[in-house]
Amino acid sequence: RRAPLVSAGSTGAVVTCAVRAFGRREGVLRPALAVALPTPTGSTVLVDAGGTADPTAEMLAQFALLGASYARAVLGVADPSVGLLSIGTEPGKGNRLVREAAGLLPGMPVRFHGNVEGHDVLAGAVDVVVTDGFTGNVVLKNIEGCVRTTLDMVAEAGIAPPGRLAEVARLYTADTHGGAALLGLTGTVVVGHGSSRSAAIARACVVASELGADDEPVPAVGRASVGPVA
Repeated sequence: RRAPLVSAGSTGAVVTCAVRAFGRREGVLRPALAVALPTPTGSTVLVDAGGTADPTAEMLAQFALLGASYARAVLGVADPSVGLLSIGTEPGKGNRLVREAAGLLPGMPVRFHGNVEGHDVLAGAVDVVVTDGFTGNVVLKNIEGCVRTTLDMVAEAGIAPPGRLAEVARLYTADTHGGAALLGLTGTVVVGHGSSRSAAIARACVVASELGADDEPVPAVGRASVGPVA
């Protein structure tokens, strides 16, 4: 088995090199970046966080499988619930990509919760939030910015102990989570933030060593395979 790959370089370049070096697992159309975000009840896996900006609906359905596999293997969630990020929780809400993916997911071997909204990501509404890489990357960076700004405002107002604010801030820093796992390959890949410092790189290396290769199979997804999967 090849050694894990850790990089804080360009995400697109890392994904391309990783696919060439390791290869995709059988049946996987595109790899996806997964990051575990802290919630009041544990963690929520956001996938894709920037690996594939323009996926197809079939790819989104596979991201759900990959994210659920990650939640089981890394977070210890026995039966992860999966939500599809949209602009409303009602069936039929969302753009064409989301609506098509929503039609595929009920036939996949995951516990599909249905649509979730942006405010559900950190609320712990589901164990896995699925979206395209463009939207997921925007969501992730928006969360990072909102956390920093909000904590700075709270600190300036003097309404919380500085030590406690620092503890909360650390939950969302690269120094703590290291980076995002690139799922769907035959090897282990962790992609760090472009602004990662030495502590974040060190943490990413630890995460990569703990992850190992997950050999859980990923069923093929396609319009011919829509429907219950045994």
